[in-house]
Amino acid sequence: MLSIGLHAFMFAILCWAPATDSPVCQTRATSYTLSMRIGVISDVHGNLLALDAAQKALSADRVDMVVNLGDLCSGGVEPGATAWQLRRLDHLVIRGNHERQLLENPIAQLGLSDQLARQELSAEDLEWMASLPTRLQPVPGVTAFHGSPRSDLEYLLETVEPTGARPATEEEIVERLGADIVAEVILCGHTHLPRIVRLDEGPLIVNPGSVGWPAYADDLPYLHVMESGSPEARYAIVERETSGWTAELHTINYDWEAAAQIAEGNGRPDIAYSLRTGLAPE
Repeated sequence: MLSIGLHAFMFAILCWAPATDSPVCQTRATSYTLSMRIGVISDVHGNLLALDAAQKALSADRVDMVVNLGDLCSGGVEPGATAWQLRRLDHLVIRGNHERQLLENPIAQLGLSDQLARQELSAEDLEWMASLPTRLQPVPGVTAFHGSPRSDLEYLLETVEPTGARPATEEEIVERLGADIVAEVILCGHTHLPRIVRLDEGPLIVNPGSVGWPAYADDLPYLHVMESGSPEARYAIVERETSGWTAELHTINYDWEAAAQIAEGNGRPDIAYSLRTGLAPE
């Protein structure tokens, strides 16, 4: 459990399910202080060893809450055990593209990471995933989603071109944010790359990086790699003080060799390589 001290607050979660969309959840703070610390994690991808290390670090950091930005269990390590742990943590959790894929697609249409998750997850795990919102507001002024407001597959802070991925321009980010430009803080994941961007006339945007999968290659819309460059687990802390919001990126050591060996045992040497190096396999 997280340590909650003088900055504690109470909040109420209001959820609704539009007829044509998955559940959306907005959190309304009913009592809070101007000073608060929010831990932010994303893209655990079934790496329980990395998750436990990040959770221990966040508890030591005395955050008031933890927001998990999705892509929870699909990967090459321990999806079933990770789901069991996540369901018992006092986190605010949203679903990412891998949760959507697990819930919507038959197993024959799933990639290897989702197939392993489907094999290990229980019916209760899948019901829990189905109950998760696609976005939330943990406190007033802060908006969280997995990819971008438009899609759980869209990068908010990067743009993929035929030559690879590059940082998005401010104009591209503003266009992708749409109406969410009015937020004070945006929390996003999906790319596995830790970044902090403060728009000239817009929000502070924080991507905490990935807890459990530091690099990958993808071929949509063009072939590209996303690499953190080292094997540590990653998370962020956003803090509100009287002067406004600030953010910090954190790395934490864990036994990535043990995680890599589990991935190899699951037939995923590609993931094992990334876990050991922070690089995508060639």
